[in-house]
Amino acid sequence: MDTHHKITEKASNHDNLEKLSTQELLLKINEEDQQIANAVNTVIPKIEQLVDALVERFDKGGRLFYIGAGTSGRLGILDASEIPPTFGMPHDRVIGIIAGGDGAIRKAVEFAEDDTQQAWKDLQKFDITPNDTLVGIAASGTTPYVLGGIEDANANGVLTAGLTNNPNSPLAQLAKIPIEVIVGPEFVTGSTRMKSGTSQKLVLNMISTALMIRIGRVKGNKMVDMQLSNNKLVDRGTRYLVDALDLSYEEAEIALKKHGSVREAITAFKK
Repeated sequence: MDTHHKITEKASNHDNLEKLSTQELLLKINEEDQQIANAVNTVIPKIEQLVDALVERFDKGGRLFYIGAGTSGRLGILDASEIPPTFGMPHDRVIGIIAGGDGAIRKAVEFAEDDTQQAWKDLQKFDITPNDTLVGIAASGTTPYVLGGIEDANANGVLTAGLTNNPNSPLAQLAKIPIEVIVGPEFVTGSTRMKSGTSQKLVLNMISTALMIRIGRVKGNKMVDMQLSNNKLVDRGTRYLVDALDLSYEEAEIALKKHGSVREAITAFKK
């Protein structure tokens, strides 16, 4: 039985929720949410340590893996899935894995998170190496699937980080880089899809965005390598070129479609 003291399971600061009006509910949820950014701010040194390590390892061909169960797993997959369209990176450089497999993205798989061996088996499908980095995500810091994966990764020379919402959890103790975002009890007691999940989304945004900028996937403040996969993105890329190259919209659109990316179009025009 897990005896670790979990802030994430403590009783909400609010009670008799069913008696509150809609406005009262929304105001109180927002009141709780305002604590999140400050909690993330306190762990920036740890996030910085992870990003700097990732930059060095990416330069050697390393990859970033996220593992988690339930909400945490879904957030890792969400972050990973947005890297190719946003930054033009191959799909196999940032990879999200959820306990129970892809079916668990939409529907919970019973007891999948309780298997300490499965995460490493899942990672083996990607031939994980010591150049790679594994981030385990678990609000509780006690999810067996995540703990097992981190422990096996450590044993195989993989750099590990742990993103959790409880202090001094088993995950923080196992991971080489512990990121403990203490957001306090949830508005609905134990519902870590709320403040904990929001904090995880913020941290994952910071990790992947800072990494992509550091490895050169942003120019100025523009997504110059984004995939032109719909009309909205073609329009965005065209407007980038209008500003960067002092072209008309029509000229910029022709250049973008000819060269296939904002970066390539800018490079071609500046030769």
